[in-house]
Amino acid sequence: MTDAALSSTAPRPADDLVAAFQIEHQPARGRMVRLGPVVDEILKRHHYPEPVAELLGETCALAALVGASLKFEGRLIVQAQGDGAVAYVVADYDTSGGLRGYCSFDAERVTQVSAGFVRPGAKSLLGDGVFIMTIDPTDANERYQGITPIEGETLALCAETYFAQSEQTPTRVRLAVGELQDASGHSWRAGGMILQNIAGDEARGATDDAWDRAQALFETLGEDELIDPQVAPETLLYRLFHEDGVRMFEPRPLRAHCRCSEERVMAMLHALPEKDLAEMTEPDGAIHVTCGYCSRTYAIAPEAVES
Repeated sequence: MTDAALSSTAPRPADDLVAAFQIEHQPARGRMVRLGPVVDEILKRHHYPEPVAELLGETCALAALVGASLKFEGRLIVQAQGDGAVAYVVADYDTSGGLRGYCSFDAERVTQVSAGFVRPGAKSLLGDGVFIMTIDPTDANERYQGITPIEGETLALCAETYFAQSEQTPTRVRLAVGELQDASGHSWRAGGMILQNIAGDEARGATDDAWDRAQALFETLGEDELIDPQVAPETLLYRLFHEDGVRMFEPRPLRAHCRCSEERVMAMLHALPEKDLAEMTEPDGAIHVTCGYCSRTYAIAPEAVES
């Protein structure tokens, strides 16, 4: 990854990117994500109620924020599941920049829990349950998984609890999702920022005071700024940390990408008993399998599975 000062005049993409940053001469670093067409495509693949779409958008932003820190090829999966109106929400980021997400929910219960809220948060929608992060390296047989209870009303607070309990890393997270309306219709946008403390050592000394200052500046970050297409990522970082100086590294592009394929569907069906395949065969003589992520439907001939 190459360094890029915020004062650079080189053109940069303003949307669908994740970028690391470092506060100059301070023990704090982070990443920010800005999603435009990518999150709009993911959220519009299903008819999600507004609170559910907002929760899924936040999950996609969080998956990109955390996944971009991976130092090897693979995936970072963010999932939360509970006994509430939303049974589960999941998003995964792969190190090639692919992002996808899906949410399972009960529409009636979502309407009920949304009554009286301007915007119900993760806890209201998911109820009691768990927040899970899974690292899935491409070249390893084992996944690495951390699980913490759903605590705090927002998904950002769930993530902060995860880092405090699972990684013992002081971490702040801010996530935002919203819709923009123009002459061509409405479109979804999402954004987020993660800030982490670098632990003190003999060379660096204590970092507590510097971390308190970084957090105070982070607190001034508005959710509207995270999704405003008129505010470039560099500009936003400069607004927050210009007194100390901040460096934004080369951004990584993101894209909406589902990993489903006919080969994967065939492999799944091949593992089922013959009786189940017969029950799944529809009047047109094919087995229809719809991907929960991208809504693509595969029509598979039973004889193809058997062969």
